[in-house]
Amino acid sequence: MLATVLSSAVHGIDALLVEVEVDIASGLPQMAVVGLPEGAVKESKDRVRSALKNSGYEFPPRKITINLAPADIKKEGSAYDLPIALGILAAGGTLPPAKLREYSILGELSLDGRVKSVRGALPIAAAAKDKQLRGILLPPDNAAEAAVVHGVDIIPVGTLAEAFEFLRGERTIEAVSVDLHSVFANRTHYDLDFNDVKGQEHVKRALEVAAGGGHNVIMVGPPGSGKTMLAKRLPTILPALTLAEAIETTRVHSVMGLMDGHALVATRPFRSPHHTISDAGLIGGGTIPKPGEVSLAHHGVLFLDELPEFRKNVLEVLRQPLEEMRITISRAVGSITYPANVMLVAAMNPCPCGFYGDPQKDCTCSTLQIQRYRAKISGPLLDGIDIQVEVPAVRYKELADQAPGESSEGIRARVDRAREVQLERFRGRKIFCNAQMNARDLKRYRRPDAAAEKLLETAMTKLGLSARAYTRILKVARTIADFDGQTDVAAAHVAEAIQYRSLDRSFH
Repeated sequence: MLATVLSSAVHGIDALLVEVEVDIASGLPQMAVVGLPEGAVKESKDRVRSALKNSGYEFPPRKITINLAPADIKKEGSAYDLPIALGILAAGGTLPPAKLREYSILGELSLDGRVKSVRGALPIAAAAKDKQLRGILLPPDNAAEAAVVHGVDIIPVGTLAEAFEFLRGERTIEAVSVDLHSVFANRTHYDLDFNDVKGQEHVKRALEVAAGGGHNVIMVGPPGSGKTMLAKRLPTILPALTLAEAIETTRVHSVMGLMDGHALVATRPFRSPHHTISDAGLIGGGTIPKPGEVSLAHHGVLFLDELPEFRKNVLEVLRQPLEEMRITISRAVGSITYPANVMLVAAMNPCPCGFYGDPQKDCTCSTLQIQRYRAKISGPLLDGIDIQVEVPAVRYKELADQAPGESSEGIRARVDRAREVQLERFRGRKIFCNAQMNARDLKRYRRPDAAAEKLLETAMTKLGLSARAYTRILKVARTIADFDGQTDVAAAHVAEAIQYRSLDRSFH
């Protein structure tokens, strides 16, 4: 007898409907899964057999064929365990076919019949809504994130028996619902604050400008100067996530199984991969492409500590995603695009030993060693970073000062005002901050006065800055002018922006 159960497959950060067709026929006892199943899907037959027997159901000693359609798309993960088990029971005539057509079903089965969490509940719920299904059956751990999607019933089932009895109408399970705005409001708190940082006022100012215009940053300083501490607090001064941004960010975290039972990612993500990461780990990849750290930092901060220690090929693959704000991964099975709208924050020592230019400790590196160390970062990648700032060692007097610094809330208020100016400026466009301006936008919006033009010309000549560096200076100067509430870019704004090209200056 043939039975069909609906399930879903995650494709990128979206999902598509999958029909789990189960046919039980006469023949030697065996169970075959077809339809491009990957390893975990092939192993499901052993989990399903044990789960059925240990839940008190009979496993038919006959030939069982399971087809996952469409058959030309690879299926991976353990989410097909529950629909396969229910399909086997339905093929025996114990479940109403009409009810099976109303729900998308997913869940991994343990050997005793418990339903374990899966990945991608949010896009799967969205796909069920698009297909006008009544709802989805899924593990309780995934119910909160799936309930973000309104208009479909989210039915949590803790065991195979619960799912079976619900579909037969023998058990009532209340659909899970969440107050999206309430959840969003309650999860927007950060545990860190800028008032924890002692000294480094000019670095705080640089990060404030970066947050105001969405600019990428690199911090250069000796070990222990506070680069990581500052970077971790950058999300706390960025504008609060909008609900639409939160849902888009949650989609990426959902397909990677990083929700931990929460409904939403409501704060700006902060991702800090180790320098041993591969290019696929950073931007995404694999036989069946998965999002990388760049996409997991979508709408947040990607922090690369010890930047020169990253492999060169890993850093080079960053250039295009940073400019286009998306990543397209092409494989034989097709192409998948992931979002990658991130602020890049990098940190590095000024030399291999870390103490070049330090007034307290002597540098033991030769000029050649320093050049080789800095040459690990290509010129085009460095030009793509708008703000380069030196982070000196913190003095004892600053560390001993008990007075609290300015809070993140106060800094964010100024950042929000600067962003509001930019949102008004770019109204009706697909760009939202100064860092996203192109050459035409710069000509239209920078409006430097004569003194600013003269200062910029002098800096370009003496420092030998590239055309990209020139563009970055203008973008940063535009942001500084927005903080000051000025329509035109003045010489003071350009002068501050030039100060944020410390690596360019140190090479000349």
